[in-house]
Amino acid sequence: MDKMFKLMGWWTGIFAVLFYVGDMVEVALLMVANTGFFVLLGFLNISERMYMYIFGAYLTVFFVGFTYYTTFIHIPGAGH
Repeated sequence: MDKMFKLMGWWTGIFAVLFYVGDMVEVALLMVANTGFFVLLGFLNISERMYMYIFGAYLTVFFVGFTYYTTFIHIPGAGH
């Protein structure tokens, strides 16, 4: 399971670079934070069960934040 968190760190790092190149700095910084979080967890070598609990908590926080953003902050159809 620790290798999967390192892999998620790799992919979020790739996304951070791509978002930065696309001039989306705020999202790139969010991806850098996710990369650090996943890589750090990948090197902790904790039990499978604890990895699943941490990932479940991560998904819960993400979905609550995303739902809040899309409901109260995002303006549909707004562009540059």
